[in-house]
This record gives sequence, C-alpha cells and structure tokens, in this order.
Amino acid sequence: MAVEVALAMLQREGRWLLQLRDEIPGIVAPGCWGLFGGHLEPGETPEQAVRRELLEEIGWQPRLLHYAMEQRLHRRTAHVFRAELSVPLEQLQLLEGQDMALVSSEELLSGTIWSARLASPRPLADGLAQVMQQLLRPADGS
Repeated sequence: MAVEVALAMLQREGRWLLQLRDEIPGIVAPGCWGLFGGHLEPGETPEQAVRRELLEEIGWQPRLLHYAMEQRLHRRTAHVFRAELSVPLEQLQLLEGQDMALVSSEELLSGTIWSARLASPRPLADGLAQVMQQLLRPADGS
C-alpha cells in the first residue's frame, strides 16, 4: 500500500526552508535534508496534514498554502504545498530534526547542503532534488 505524505516548500526572501532529518534508523531519509511535513493521518486531507505537521515540527504554519504538485516515488505519494515563510528563521522552533536552514535554489539544485549545527555537508533526501528541479526550473526546460 502506498504511503501518503504532505510536504511544505516554505520560501522567504528567495530562499527555501529545509529540515535536516534525525539519524533514527527506520525513518525515511535519516540524516538528509528534506521538506517539513509528514504522513497523512486517517481521514486527514493533505492540507490538514501539512498544517498539523508544521505546527508539530516548527511551531508555525502559514496563513495561505498553495498546492504545487504531486510526486509519486516508489510506494510514496507526496503532496507538495508552497507558501511564504512570513516570520524570520529565528522565530521558528525546531521541534523535530537536527537542523533547519534557509537555502538558495542553487544550493538545492547542487544536491548537498551545509549544516551549521553539525558543521558538515549533508545530502538531500531522495526525490527532493527532482521536486525542486520541477518547481524551480523555467517552464521551457532551459
């Protein structure tokens, strides 16, 4: 059975908010950079799930969310939302994960992001690079 997740691409001043996932065996993409979000609970819509997950993970949620895309990868369906991060990074509480960072589109497309907290580079989670490429590249593919 496919797993459904809802993820948030939060943008502030041309940069994107990422979460460095915990190093817990058995979770998806341990130790990799990903988007904030998570699994849908029974009866929950993707938007309800992403709002709940944002509160649980950073203690904040946007007023407006825009559905950006659906990505199917292996046995997972990701519902990706875009929104403006209307507060400074310092106002967020990292309640889940090892680090968070606002990163440029160029950094995202490079596939590796520096973690200030761990003082080391870490890779992007599988599938995140494809989502970012699809959403950040010009429509003509150039």
